[in-house]
Parts: sequence; structure tokens; C-alpha cells
Amino acid sequence: MSNPAPTPTKVQRTTALVMATLGFAVNFWAWSLLSPLGPVFVEQGIVVDASLLVAIPVLVGSLGRIIVGALTDRFGGRLMMPTISLLTIIPVLFLGFVGQYTYSTLLVGGFVLGIAGTSFAIGVPYVNSWFPKERRGTATGIYGIGMGGTAIAAFTTVPLFEQGNVVPFIVTAAALLAYALAALALMKNHPDWQPSEQNIGRQMAAVMKLPFTWQACYLYALSFGGYVAFSVYLPMYLMDAYGLEAGDASLRMAGFVVAAVILRPIGGMLSDKIGAIITLLSSYTIVLLCALALATNPRLEGLGTVAFLLMAIGLGLGSGAVFALVAQVSDPHQVGSITGFVGAAGGLGGFVPPLLLGGLWIATQEYRWGLLLLALATVLAGLITLLTARGMRTKNAADTEEQRSMG
Repeated sequence: MSNPAPTPTKVQRTTALVMATLGFAVNFWAWSLLSPLGPVFVEQGIVVDASLLVAIPVLVGSLGRIIVGALTDRFGGRLMMPTISLLTIIPVLFLGFVGQYTYSTLLVGGFVLGIAGTSFAIGVPYVNSWFPKERRGTATGIYGIGMGGTAIAAFTTVPLFEQGNVVPFIVTAAALLAYALAALALMKNHPDWQPSEQNIGRQMAAVMKLPFTWQACYLYALSFGGYVAFSVYLPMYLMDAYGLEAGDASLRMAGFVVAAVILRPIGGMLSDKIGAIITLLSSYTIVLLCALALATNPRLEGLGTVAFLLMAIGLGLGSGAVFALVAQVSDPHQVGSITGFVGAAGGLGGFVPPLLLGGLWIATQEYRWGLLLLALATVLAGLITLLTARGMRTKNAADTEEQRSMG
């Protein structure tokens, strides 16, 4: 009879969480490179509208999470995170040296850059495996700080670009390489982790049959998708609606990102303490009120800025709470696959709004209807959250009854 695996130490758990979070951050930094440069490319006349350019990496990174999540169940985070980081170096250098000079090559580079966005689906099951169920909301919330990689891109890309148009791409590629080497040296799979032996296609099909998968998909599409949409399109929004300069708009976008990033781990922590359902309902209430306020096109100096920051807070709380819910409800052997679908939904939630907002601005010269649609989608998210809570209560009652009958 084999001896049980030793209980991981606090140092081992902390190392796993830190390395996963760093991998998420560095890859999201790369994934977001084109967003702050979109207005620059418009000013240079390379593109007429940057909406599709900034949305393409989001789309590819989102759909790719479905496969990468299933692969993580099979091969483990220790192998997958550095592999994705190394692969991401290819499109980053392509964009830096070749792709940034024409619209067609920007689209090709952006398409392959989407690889970086799949990294999210690796870290959630990896972090889950290292922490007990009652602490997974906090752990995945802390892991979610890695989405602050978009803030790194927002703060640094344009200033580095002004020093030389290849500089931001070289710096990002160097960071990816340094991280990948560190991850290969320091990341380990949990001692109890076992690779999923199930056929990847069958595992994905099984996950698709779970009602909870689709409920969580919609909730994350609104929470994280809303965050992604604002983070990639906010510079264009502020330039169009408020006449800001590109640099000022990018800095304000970075402030939005920072607020959401700070609140994501708080969303996970609150989910461990008061429950993911209550945290989600609170976050959606904030988002709903802010969407309605912004639909009135308030002055940026005052209500507009407050509403944007509170929107970031609500979306950050919701993003942390959704994966606390996934961690608490899902079978450990399916977390990667479920994360892939839910993460894809979050990314797709960020793909559609920039295109919609761009189209609305061209057609009407205002963003009001897009914000009202966000308000409506938020109400629906609240109803789905209540439906999920009802399903959880029914399952818990059935489990309790089964335990009584066995006793």
C-alpha cells in the first residue's frame, strides 16, 4: 500500500499561487499590447477604426481557453503555463519587427497573440489543486490579480513606443522568457494531482451537459467580459465621447483596470466569508446603477469618473466571485474544463461590446444604447444568480438526504 502524499507546506502553496499569478499577469500584459496602441495606429493612418484590431486577440484567447483548460486537466499547470508563455513570444516579436506596419499584418499578429489570453484557464485549476475548498475563493481571487497585466500594458506601452516602436514588444518578450524559465524551475504540480485520463473530447462533452457550466458562463461573460470590454475600448470611448487625448484616455483606462484588479481578490475573499451568491448580487447591483448613470452621459469631472470607477469595482467583485463559485461547486477533476468554458465566455463577453460600441458610435454618435443593453444584461445576470442559488440549495438538500439514508 502506497504512502499518502505529504501535506503541502505554506511555502509550497504560496510559491504555486505566486508563480501562477505572475504567469497570468505577464501573459495578459502581452495579450493587451494592441489596446493602448489602437488610437496610435489610427492617428498614423494604419487603421481607420481600432475596434476589430483590439477585439481579435480577445476572441482567439477566449475560444482557446476551452482547449487549454482541458489540456491543463491532462498535463497540469506546471507544464502548460511556461509553454503558453514561450509560444506567446512568437507573435509579440512578429508584431514588434514586422506586423505593426500594415493593417493586415496587425490582424495576423493579433490573431496569434490571442494565445496569451488562454493562460487564464491554466491558473484556476492549478491554484484550486493547492488550496482547500474553504480557501479557494480567496486563492483564485488573488490569482485574478494577474489580470492587472492589462494595467502594465496600459501604463507602459505608449511611453515605451515613444522611445522606439519595437521597444514595448522587446520588453514584453523578455519578460515572457524570464517568467517561463523561472516557472520551469519553481512550479510544481500538487503532490495529490493526477492527470485526467478521460478522453479530452468526452470530458468537454460531459462538462457541456452540466447546467452550472452555462450559468457560470453567463455570469462570467458579464463580469469579466465587461471588464475586458471596458479595458480594451475605454480609450476610444473617452476620446470619442469626451474628446480626451490618447495618452490621457489610456491613463484613465489604467485607473479603471487597477480598481477592478484590486477588487477581484476581495470578491473571492467575500465569497469565502459571506457566500459567492450574495457577493455576485451585490456586484451586479453596482454595475446596473453605474450603467444607468453613464447612459445619461454625465460630466467626466464628477459623476462620470465616479461611475466608471464604481463600475470597475462592481465588475472586479463579480469576476472574483464567479470563480469562487466554480471552485466551490465543481468536481476537482473537471475544474480545468469548466474553467475553459467559463473563461471563454468571459473573453467573448469582452469581444462583442467593443464592436457593438464602435458600430453604435458610427451610427448615432453616442454610446447610450450600449450602456442600456449592459443594464439589461446585468438584470438577467442577477436572475441567473438566483437560479444558481436555488440549484445549489436543491443539491445540498439531496446530498444531506443521501447521507442520512446511508447512515
